[in-house]
Amino acid sequence: MTESLPIATLEPVIGLEVHAELLTRSKMFCGCAVVDVTSAAPNSSVCEICTGMPGTLPVINRRAVEFAIRVALALDCEIAETSIFARKNYFYPDLPKGYQISQYEDPLAQHGCLMIRTGEGEEPIRIRRVHLEEDTGKLFHFDSHSLIDYNRSGVPLLEIVTEPDLASVEEVKSFATHLRSILRYLDVNSGDMEKGVIRFEANVSVRPPGSDDLHTRTEIKNLNSFRIMVRAVSYEVERQSKLIAEGQQVRQETLGWDEKAGITIAQRSKEEAHDYRYFPEPDLPALVVHSNWIEEIRSTLPELPHQKHLRYIEEIGLSDYAAGVIAAERSIAEFFEASIQINPNLSPEKLANWISTDLFSILNDSSLDLDQSSLTPKAMSDLVQLVDQGEVSASSAKVVLEELFLRGGDPLSLVHEGGLMIIKDRSQIKAMVEKVVAEHPAQVQDYLDGKSPLYQYLVGQVMRAAGGRADPAIVQQVLSDFLAKLADQ
Repeated sequence: MTESLPIATLEPVIGLEVHAELLTRSKMFCGCAVVDVTSAAPNSSVCEICTGMPGTLPVINRRAVEFAIRVALALDCEIAETSIFARKNYFYPDLPKGYQISQYEDPLAQHGCLMIRTGEGEEPIRIRRVHLEEDTGKLFHFDSHSLIDYNRSGVPLLEIVTEPDLASVEEVKSFATHLRSILRYLDVNSGDMEKGVIRFEANVSVRPPGSDDLHTRTEIKNLNSFRIMVRAVSYEVERQSKLIAEGQQVRQETLGWDEKAGITIAQRSKEEAHDYRYFPEPDLPALVVHSNWIEEIRSTLPELPHQKHLRYIEEIGLSDYAAGVIAAERSIAEFFEASIQINPNLSPEKLANWISTDLFSILNDSSLDLDQSSLTPKAMSDLVQLVDQGEVSASSAKVVLEELFLRGGDPLSLVHEGGLMIIKDRSQIKAMVEKVVAEHPAQVQDYLDGKSPLYQYLVGQVMRAAGGRADPAIVQQVLSDFLAKLADQ
């Protein structure tokens, strides 16, 4: 029995293992095309190499190595001049060779760091290693049998392993979202978690605050959404804390997440490195990466999300929040910057607010990416400028934005076609005011008798009569003048 400790005295210690499929055209060690396993016919992109036939020889995919180096550089890792592929031996139906070609003792890159942001500020998360391997096949389970699709077998897979530096679920989510954003910026992974192209595994333990001891940990496998990851890690921290508080031991094991039940479930005892019987892959030479190639790849790296975030604050004047949400997705950031260039006098903060609220809302409702829409940076910029100049109301502009998103067009033309221009003609507004006063004699009289709050009610009625399109300042001025004249009669 372990010493009992109150739950409140324990803190989580979390490390992440991330598996990201690389966006190469062909697989890691053969020429088979990488296909979308959610739509391609099962086992339609396989050959004797990726299905592990006897006598076949693997060949390293140069493009996969380049992509891996891009990621390692973005994570400030040390790139090894020589790295070694190894055989990771275990037997499972989705592993046709009975082993996986991976890297172990001599990985491609080590000792990196990724800065994350939470409500507590910035925090460095150390990267232990970044290495290349091949993905497995995919199992489909039915009531009485299982089927295997080997289309995914041999797809280039990048594994990124952190040190156990994450101390909260908030930090876990921040790291995962930031890493996904970097991978998308680098064009090495689509970030589509629903399709399994990026998968997270969490190593979780708890300890007394300030202790350097790493207690027994569990590993939660295949967390394929941020929401699931947050729920699973939160549950596991609480489960372990309760066990220790009751004087029980935490078993070292591999867990799965049961989304329906909302609990982690044991799958098998946790393997150690020796269980896999690693040894150098005899069919592959050492991977030698020259420094000039590394520097060539470094020169092609784009401005990364955290760099954009900082620049948007310091050079453009965005708030920390606006800079963060705009910089998080490369396509959004590029759209934002293109929109600014079209109308340099437009407030970047106002443009960022429209993008991060109304445009994001449309994107979420449509389940489309921005590049799948008909909205152009010019249309976005022109629409926000129309609102800023008082030519169209915010509510009307939202209607126009939806039309631009779905079908494109010119904002000003759509505003005119829909009769959405702000009414500024004083004679039109005066006619509306006279009509409202005539229709609400009791409220007008009460206002004249001293019930001043009724003024806003009358303003609202005029705006309603104008369909929300009258200039509010002119409405208030005309209404005030008209009521003043009535008071003098």
